[in-house]
Amino acid sequence: MLHSKPNIIFLMTDQQRWDCIGRFNKHIKTPTLDRLAEQGIVFNQAVCQAPMCVPSRSSMMFGLYPSQLGVRTNHGGLYDESNLPSLPLAEVLRREGYQTAGFGKTHWNHNLHNPNAPTRGFEVRAIGLGRNSGHDEVNALMMDDDDPEGLKAYYEETRHFGAGEENTHGYIGCTSSVPAHQHRDGWVAEQCKQFIENGVDPSKPLFLYLSFLKPHAGFNVPKEFEDWYRLEDIPDIEQPPWEEELGTHLEDRGDGLGSDGGNSYRDKREIWELMSVMERRRTTLRYWANCSWLDHYFGQVLEGLEAKGILTNAFIVFVSDHGEMMGERNFRFSKYCLFDSSVRVPLILAGNWIPEAKRGTIDERPAELVDIVPTLEKAAGAVTNPLLPGLDLLGEEQRIGTFCEFHRKTESGLFAAPSVMWRKQDWKLIIHLPGTLKDAVSRIQELKGELYHLSEDPHEWHNLYEDARWFAIRERMTSELLMHLVCSWTRGPFFYDNQGLKALGE
Repeated sequence: MLHSKPNIIFLMTDQQRWDCIGRFNKHIKTPTLDRLAEQGIVFNQAVCQAPMCVPSRSSMMFGLYPSQLGVRTNHGGLYDESNLPSLPLAEVLRREGYQTAGFGKTHWNHNLHNPNAPTRGFEVRAIGLGRNSGHDEVNALMMDDDDPEGLKAYYEETRHFGAGEENTHGYIGCTSSVPAHQHRDGWVAEQCKQFIENGVDPSKPLFLYLSFLKPHAGFNVPKEFEDWYRLEDIPDIEQPPWEEELGTHLEDRGDGLGSDGGNSYRDKREIWELMSVMERRRTTLRYWANCSWLDHYFGQVLEGLEAKGILTNAFIVFVSDHGEMMGERNFRFSKYCLFDSSVRVPLILAGNWIPEAKRGTIDERPAELVDIVPTLEKAAGAVTNPLLPGLDLLGEEQRIGTFCEFHRKTESGLFAAPSVMWRKQDWKLIIHLPGTLKDAVSRIQELKGELYHLSEDPHEWHNLYEDARWFAIRERMTSELLMHLVCSWTRGPFFYDNQGLKALGE
């Protein structure tokens, strides 16, 4: 049945860099995403709102900035279902008459204080983790419900990869001996394909959410996809002309997130400095092979949807939650910083719902992940929530820069003072404050800054913040950042006025 509302197909990866799509990187093989890019709109200046999973995904799915949600680090989460600051995306679409099916990672963290954590709008739900993972949801099919031996085999292979599979062993990786369908992402893909074959309700428009755990480390990749690449073709990672990170928000962060199992920056750097060039390239190869593997699954899912006629009226979104440093800046890995390799994300809108004149185009307007909710609300015919700071990506309105915030805890467990970013195509401003949040108000005068001329310094190696030649740009960007935050925070998430939301112009 052809519906007036588009079927919405939401494809997502975890920790995929903005430049890890074949169309924009000749070394990488992602034929499915290349086709989407050729047929849709690529937003090549898109950024996430926090360079880590939980706040980025929560921000994207609720449409509010991390500090508006109160979910600022991977330790956070929204636990009180009766007091959510906005409706999550799946619930918005369910109320608009969509059949909502979610496969894979959301990383809500809401199970921690809620043993009956709901699916938040998903009527069909499958999660490639175990019941004891802290991410199980009521009425969701968990992987260990269906294939406990497969999940056990996966965890046995990755047992040395550390927390989040991000220690040195996780980044070195291995050629996987676990069958692809018994990987967590493989199982999720199979559940999604089965649903497409047997579970779609033709009387409703479909919201299909497919979200994988990789290319995030660990890099245990099926041999088939490793074989897509040759070490001889992998470029080396360019390194800066200095040995230590001085005067940046990374310097104040210290060694990273702790030394447990080799997770810290220092642990990794010591090992990577001793590696041969070819050993370092192996890590890059496996990261790219992960991207190709997931692209293969996306291709299978889209083929299944096309065979069922679902793509004849479809709006397709592809995105990742944040990037990955991949050994840059003297062998830094993971994503906990505000440099482009971490905060820029791939963002593609495709499908025949895209106006024909915009297909195959690159949109260089500043874009954020918080724009996804209002964009899909508009497509689904829902009333756009005026409290949200995001914009309709298919509309004409645009912002002049993009915002990202970075929060962390200190080794003592206290919240550190935040770092914030304001980014344009040619320039980036980062403002940060050393020390803890507890006494930050009395130390505002200690703030530090970074200013990078991105068009001339894409690696962000040369901090121009104290260079008098660029003071005018620095001050203008500081003012823009301030007013952007003030205007966004004024809108929501709560707005009390005797005219209600009419005072926001809605």
